[in-house]
Amino acid sequence: MSDTKARLLVARKFPADVMARALADYDCIVNEADDNWTGADVIARAGDVDAILTSARTKYPAEVINGLPANVRMLATFSVGYEHIDLEAAKARGLVVSNTPDVLTEAVADVTILLLLAASRRAREGFEMLAGDKWLAVGGWKPTQNLGTGAQGKVLGILGMGRIGRAAAVRARAMGMEIHYHNRSRLAPDLEQGAVYHDTPQSLLKVSQFLSIHCESTPETHHLINAEGIALMPEGAIVVNTARGDIIDDDALIAALETGRLAAAGLDVFNGEPEIDKRYYTLKNAFILPHIGSATVETRNAMGFRALDNLDAFFKGEEPVDRLA
Repeated sequence: MSDTKARLLVARKFPADVMARALADYDCIVNEADDNWTGADVIARAGDVDAILTSARTKYPAEVINGLPANVRMLATFSVGYEHIDLEAAKARGLVVSNTPDVLTEAVADVTILLLLAASRRAREGFEMLAGDKWLAVGGWKPTQNLGTGAQGKVLGILGMGRIGRAAAVRARAMGMEIHYHNRSRLAPDLEQGAVYHDTPQSLLKVSQFLSIHCESTPETHHLINAEGIALMPEGAIVVNTARGDIIDDDALIAALETGRLAAAGLDVFNGEPEIDKRYYTLKNAFILPHIGSATVETRNAMGFRALDNLDAFFKGEEPVDRLA
């Protein structure tokens, strides 16, 4: 970069170390209120900026991208996913777009196992029993109290065997689980690590006593876990989702949890979040978290630094390593 700092619109407040680096290296306009800007909000504030550092909470459909001032040359998103950005519109406009892959694998895999264990061992019910002082009321410990489902020896089906899916598989193997998976293409043996490949999602669902979702959100995966898919799964199976909310049909999942067709679900992502289906609030067999898969200081810093690395490369005249458009 030249001595003149590029002007950067920072559309959210990111972790302190990320903000410090951004403020040191760029002339920043910051969303100090840290509220959810719409595309119109971004357009209104982008009149004299060279690039935008954004998050997945702001949507960039074609009309927003085409409405950005001509001076905006790059959009760096603080996320792995990029379904909130119309890449074809960005390419047509000549807007460079980058994301932050690779850096949140371990954190999300950890939360996958947290959800798997919490759902299968009825952690929500246990916590609520203690929090309401109901344990004393029922006489304390009993041999049949809050019996859950053990993971050892069970089949874990992994839907999407990318980096996060493989990292979850490593953890699950250490717990004695048998790994099966579906991916768009079969992995090489050194990446499979003995996992059993299924060439269709439906084949995987039929054997998945536990199912962990790690695929991308695409038209093909939208509501892939629906009533028909759940009907294929073993009775009393457990579903975990740390990928994208729209892969699950909420009506179908909630119905299966209410009837006991599925024993439990562990969810970190939801359709329409943060305005999620309110039925999840009262489902005792749904262990739910507010999209915290990547929420460690180390991971969120790494995401921010990756986004800034891409911006730095662009303004040095180099190719951003994570360029999408």
